[in-house]
Amino acid sequence: MDLTPPPFSRFSHEGLEISFFDEGDPSGAPILLIHGFASSANVNWVFPGWLKTLGDAGYRVIAFDNRGHGKSSKPYDPALYHPQQMAGDAVALLGHLGISEAHVMGYSMGARISAFLALAHPDRVRSLIFGGLGIGMVTGVGDWDPIADALVAPSLDVVTHERGRMFRAFADQTKSDRQALAACISTSRDLLAPQEMARIDVPTLIGVGTKDDIAGSPEELAALMPNARALDIPGRDHMLAVGDRVFKKAVLEFLAEIDRG
Repeated sequence: MDLTPPPFSRFSHEGLEISFFDEGDPSGAPILLIHGFASSANVNWVFPGWLKTLGDAGYRVIAFDNRGHGKSSKPYDPALYHPQQMAGDAVALLGHLGISEAHVMGYSMGARISAFLALAHPDRVRSLIFGGLGIGMVTGVGDWDPIADALVAPSLDVVTHERGRMFRAFADQTKSDRQALAACISTSRDLLAPQEMARIDVPTLIGVGTKDDIAGSPEELAALMPNARALDIPGRDHMLAVGDRVFKKAVLEFLAEIDRG
């Protein structure tokens, strides 16, 4: 399997430089991939094999580094990281590429951004795939202040909070700008009300690992939506579910069903 990062391009939106790739079959149905917190397009979508999986299935695969992440601009102002603004980057990228409608797949924070995108621009979204985020999109995913503290701590050695240690280690591993991530995490977790989720009527697949202690129930989120189904990803936690074979198989079947019309 070729997991080599593809070439990235850049475009400007709201004064920020957004880094993205546009790969796969240029004549295929487009799918836009939105990565999770402290990750990047490469870490979420290239290295776990999603670019190859979707490209081999005939899709035009587009992914970008969210503001504050990867090779995109990294402002330190928390006011710039609300999901509505990050969804704006996604819509701007589709416009930059001349794409009127796309399948949209997001993992964790990327799933939240995808939901805000679908609410603000329902005409741009053909289908939705939420990974790593279930009912937590509505009820919250716990206290993340210790994670922000962990990100700006002088070293991992002084971090005692378990989830804080996990994300600090991940941020160090991905060589992320931890100050930008701390700003991002303080405002990027805006919740959606049940009645807002009920307005999202495009076909939606919600996949969550059965050992994920962050996401919340995919079944409970699906029950709020008129055209959603839940997928349990067996034996996977929040970090490992993203590249799981069960998840990939279900996504390909879901997309094929929609594209058959």
